[in-house]
Amino acid sequence: MHPWFQGAALPRVLAHRGLVAPADAADGVVENSFAAVAAAHAAGARYVESDCHLTADGVVVLFHDADLARVTGDPRKVADVTARELEQLMSERGGLITLAQALDAFPTVRFNLDVKAADAATAVGAEVAAHGDRVLVTSFSDARRRAALLAAQAAGRGIRPATSAGSGTVARVLAAVSSRSDRLIARALAGVDALQVPERQGRLRLVTPRFIAAAHRHGVEVHVWTVNEPDHMRRLVAMGVDGIVTDRTDIALKTLA
Repeated sequence: MHPWFQGAALPRVLAHRGLVAPADAADGVVENSFAAVAAAHAAGARYVESDCHLTADGVVVLFHDADLARVTGDPRKVADVTARELEQLMSERGGLITLAQALDAFPTVRFNLDVKAADAATAVGAEVAAHGDRVLVTSFSDARRRAALLAAQAAGRGIRPATSAGSGTVARVLAAVSSRSDRLIARALAGVDALQVPERQGRLRLVTPRFIAAAHRHGVEVHVWTVNEPDHMRRLVAMGVDGIVTDRTDIALKTLA
């Protein structure tokens, strides 16, 4: 078992982009800010899920969207602004947090990092190389995910990060589960530590008892996003899900204690 998974009881609660409680949101705090990560940590979160983009001057920042419009009202792309410009934009929104700052300021937190841009993959891998025991790297793109893992391995400064499957790998796992071929399931899950998926994708139900059982037979965990209702959390955990990705870490930790 990779160290990212060790020493913590199931189910895992992953703070989705940190924690922004209603009162903090009213004060202007936004997701993936320093304040949001600090709030998740203060609430007791051992795992924080976040996203990585690269600024114009090559700084990896925790930010979900490719552009700044939804979060800051600025129409520019993250890749077109410097870290200092983004810091100014985020100054009244909970504060910018870079990947380096996150790893340094929260040494006990285990990070689940989604590589959102191809140009960020190598930089993310190099940045987390010395922290591989407490980092899980993922991406919807298996190519970006693998590029980050290769960069971490090339840096050679410790344990490789854990990883969860991209959408292409998830599709292959679903096909293998449908075929009931354990050989195909094993092949699809090779090199993967977790499957992080929504319960449904459109009309297709991804998370089923058979899907969970197949992953568990091969030592792979199943984490479901994004789950904010206590009854929904309880139902998924009763089904056998290993982790809940949630906007309301405070509620989840109480519900699943």
